[in-house]
Amino acid sequence: MEIRIKKLNEKAIIPTSGSPYSAGYDIYSLEDLEVEAGKTVLAKTGLALEIPEGYFGAVYARSGLASKKGLRPANCVGVIDSDYRGELIVALHNDSEKTQKVVQGDRIAQLVITPYLSVEFKETEELSETKRQIGGFGSTGK
Repeated sequence: MEIRIKKLNEKAIIPTSGSPYSAGYDIYSLEDLEVEAGKTVLAKTGLALEIPEGYFGAVYARSGLASKKGLRPANCVGVIDSDYRGELIVALHNDSEKTQKVVQGDRIAQLVITPYLSVEFKETEELSETKRQIGGFGSTGK
């Protein structure tokens, strides 16, 4: 699949893959940032994407950055809809107890292109029965 991408800034870095089998493509910070403990900053990438209809871009944390520096996307998983043409910006949150620095060119998140199904919700008075029924959190005993 081909994803059209536009550099909005000459310093922007096109997402890269860590290996031929990586699902996620590394997203890079356009600028130097400081993220105070418990705070969120908007990290620009300098990129805009054209994601095909029927797909969306999911922005996930990079495991190394999250485990070593406590930095992750503030909304846990960001969603880039196929009709969005603005700059890809990562709301980066600091879960650690100290200010963390991000340097221009650091990998700050990863992008996974994912298909989705469009649905119509149909209101009804009854739902089909299941063995589980309304059992919620922890109800399956696992």
